[in-house]
Amino acid sequence: MGSGKKQEFRGVPKGCLAIKVGQGEEQQRFVVPVMYFNHPLFMQLLKEAEEEYGFDQKGTITIPCHVEHFRNVRGIIDSEKSHHVGCFGF
Repeated sequence: MGSGKKQEFRGVPKGCLAIKVGQGEEQQRFVVPVMYFNHPLFMQLLKEAEEEYGFDQKGTITIPCHVEHFRNVRGIIDSEKSHHVGCFGF
């Protein structure tokens, strides 16, 4: 097993998951709380990823929306949460 795989998880706090957002040159890495995966807005982004890539993604989950759209969705989800999980300090 290569060391690149281990580095992917470096700096990801417990209860969070690293994902990739965007396509091509625009693609960026984000660390999000796993509780996002239960939010309807995030579920819609995952559905878009499924439609784009299918269920066969290898490695990091990639969401094909524009980075700015993802940031807006993240802001909405964060504003609905009463506490800050602490996954965004990077």
